[in-house]
Amino acid sequence: MTHSTSNNPFGTLILRLALGSILLAHGLLKLLVFTPAGTVGYFESLGLPAIAAYLTIFAEVAGGTALILGLYTRFVALLTIPVLLGAAWVHVSNGWLFSNPGGGWEFPALLVALSAALVFQGPGMLALRRLPILDRLIPAALKD
Repeated sequence: MTHSTSNNPFGTLILRLALGSILLAHGLLKLLVFTPAGTVGYFESLGLPAIAAYLTIFAEVAGGTALILGLYTRFVALLTIPVLLGAAWVHVSNGWLFSNPGGGWEFPALLVALSAALVFQGPGMLALRRLPILDRLIPAALKD
């Protein structure tokens, strides 16, 4: 049995809002609490370049906002997967459970799965879907 998003528009909306809110919250945490300089320092302590910290902050803030609004949901969800895989990689040495000291990799892995679900599901209901000014930048197959 298959179900399209039109059969359950609320489920996809909840999925999109939950993932968008989590991404936005984590991006704002890096931006406003840890600060960009602090985030860069942490990324560098992991052996990652400073640009990775800035790109992560941007991906989480802009991506989370876009998902909440329902803008280019499939495309944005696809672009967040590498960021979330990176988060899982950072936590893999801490074990599976996120309640472990330093946080395990279960929560980032769940976020990867949620992003993948949105890539396939699309935006659901109450989504802005597109901005005409950006349409030329987004691959046709990933437009909502």
